Amino acid sequence: MYAITVPSPGGPEAMQWSEVPDPAPGTGEVLIDVVASAVNRADIMQREGSYPPPPGASPYLGLECSGRIGALGEGVAAWTVGDEVCALLAGGGYAEQVAVPVAQVMPVPRGVSLVDAAGLPEVACTVWSNVFMAARLHPGEVFLVHGGSSGIGTMAIQLAARHGATVCCTAGSAAKLERCRELGADVVVNYRDDDFVARVSEATDGHGADVILDSIGAAYLGRNVETLAMDGRLVVIGMQRGRIGELDLGALLAKRASVSAAGLRARPADQKAEIVAAVVGNVWPAIESGDVQVVVDHRVPMQRAADAHRAVEASGHIGKVLLTR
Repeated sequence: MYAITVPSPGGPEAMQWSEVPDPAPGTGEVLIDVVASAVNRADIMQREGSYPPPPGASPYLGLECSGRIGALGEGVAAWTVGDEVCALLAGGGYAEQVAVPVAQVMPVPRGVSLVDAAGLPEVACTVWSNVFMAARLHPGEVFLVHGGSSGIGTMAIQLAARHGATVCCTAGSAAKLERCRELGADVVVNYRDDDFVARVSEATDGHGADVILDSIGAAYLGRNVETLAMDGRLVVIGMQRGRIGELDLGALLAKRASVSAAGLRARPADQKAEIVAAVVGNVWPAIESGDVQVVVDHRVPMQRAADAHRAVEASGHIGKVLLTR
C-alpha cells in the first residue's frame, strides 16, 4: 500500500507519499480501507519529531479515519467486510489501509457522509472523555473552551450547549467568533483583543467557569485558575504555547479546584474501548438528530498532506481539515 511517511522530521515538505508494507489485522482487529483521515495538531508534532507514536502503534501519521472494512482479524464477529465505519487510531490514518482494534471502530452516524465521518473520532472521543467523563460537566454550569473554532472546540461547544451549560469560548477572529455563536456559544472572546478572565467573570456575575477545556498549555495556566469557579475543574489537553508554567497552589486551594491533564493516544486499550462505547451511546444520537454536526473547513487529497498541514499551522481554518483518497 501507500502511506504518508516522514523519513526525517521537519516541516510539511518532510512528508512523502511512499510505498510501504501492507498491514494485516491481528486477533481482535479489523483492516480498514481508508477513504479519509483528518489533520490533528498531534500529527504536526509527530512530523516535527516531538511526538513519537506509542509502542506498538503504526509509525505513520493519522489519529482517525473513515472507510470500509476490508478484512477481519481472528475473533471479530461484530462487523462484516464492506461495512462503512470510522475509527479512533493510535496512528496510521494517513494511508490506504490501517489495522485497528475492533473496540475502536464505530459506525458512521446516519446523515454523515463517509468522508466527513473521518473528522469525528478524535474530537468526539477527546471532548466526551474529558468534559463529561472526567470533568463531569453538569447542566447549568459554566463551560469555557479555548480555541472554540478548532475541531475540538466546535464539538465541545455543541455538546456542552446541548447538555444545558452556559458556553464560553475564545477564538482569534470575528469570523471564528461568529461561527462559535452559531454553534451555541453564549460568550465569545477574541483572545487577541480581550481578557478572557475579565469577560467570563463579567458574563457570569463573578461566578467564573466550572469547567475549562484547555489546549493552549502553560501560557494560560495561571489565568485559567483565576477564571475557575469554586470547585472548578481545569482539564489540560494540549500545550500549543508552552509546556512549563507556574501554578499558584494558594489560588487552587482557595477555590477547592482541580487540574488534570489527559491525552488520548497512549491510553490503554480498555480505556479507549470505554470511551468509544460512551461516544457511540451519547454523541452519535446527538449527531443523528441534527443537534450536533461535524464541522469541516475543507478537504485535501491525501497526497497533498503538506498543504493540509500548512493550512492547520496557519490557524485560519474553522473545524476540521480532512485528507481524502
